[in-house]
Amino acid sequence: MRIIPAIDIIDGKCVRLTKGDYNTKKIYNENPIEVAKEFEDSGIEYLHVVDLDGAKASEIINYNVLEQIATKTNLKIDFGGGLKSDKDVEIAFNSGANQITGGSIAVKNPTIFESWISKYGAEKIILGADFYPDTSGGKIATNGWQEESSLELISFITDYQKKGIQYVICTDISKDGMLQGPSFEVYSAILSSVNSLQLIASGGISTYEEIPRLAENGCEGVIIGKAIYENKISLKQLEQFILNQ
Repeated sequence: MRIIPAIDIIDGKCVRLTKGDYNTKKIYNENPIEVAKEFEDSGIEYLHVVDLDGAKASEIINYNVLEQIATKTNLKIDFGGGLKSDKDVEIAFNSGANQITGGSIAVKNPTIFESWISKYGAEKIILGADFYPDTSGGKIATNGWQEESSLELISFITDYQKKGIQYVICTDISKDGMLQGPSFEVYSAILSSVNSLQLIASGGISTYEEIPRLAENGCEGVIIGKAIYENKISLKQLEQFILNQ
């Protein structure tokens, strides 16, 4: 299972939010490049970068930060936040992204999202399945998690898998930034319903012990944010997990 630390960017700075609420912003480092280099020095190969300014503006904003991280490290970066047009995606890839993540666009403009899968290939395009939990599993959220759609989580993923999607980042918004543990049951339900899916768990990771559990569940990757920044999980622990796989 891939370990994928997260860097969320507002005003060019490394921040974290709670449940996607911009009013809960906490700055952890003025220089995201420093943070990325620290990850790389710990043996980490992958990075999840979210342009929170872009998510709000519905267009890519912090591509210069992406470019600097891509230039100054060898990390394989997946980039999301506000990618709504062909131009946004072109800028992201030209700035050094290995993969891009589309969430709201996959709900609101499936035609353009499907065109990206065709143009760049399924290995380059990640489906962002961010959800609010409910009795049926969950409803997909859009627009920087400000809106809830009527789409059911598992059918949303299944439909896009039929259109070629291989990678899915699945975030339980109710758990994001809460440090109360991830949605093990939801991930198990997805993986038992959808075959051959590269599922990346996101939201709520709080202790090291949760990481091998997600691997046992069958998750292909895990995105870890606040738990690293709040020293709940050390980079040394992540380094050991990577070495021991």
